[in-house]
Amino acid sequence: MWQEKDNRLHRAFSFKDFSEAFAFMTRVALLAEQHNHHPYWTNVYNKVDIYLNTHDAGDKVTEKDHALAQAIDALI
Repeated sequence: MWQEKDNRLHRAFSFKDFSEAFAFMTRVALLAEQHNHHPYWTNVYNKVDIYLNTHDAGDKVTEKDHALAQAIDALI
């Protein structure tokens, strides 16, 4: 579930292994390009953390972030 804190949307994802995590990140990268909106994220082994906010709006959460978060959720 996405949580909004400190002007960012955040969600943590866990996968079976690194390959699954990386495959997920690849699918998210393609979505980000389609949305022209790119996340800040981290990955360690099977964990992926994604943070969303809109830089052009002063690093605040906007509808662009919610739309990308919804699209990311549809991948799971």
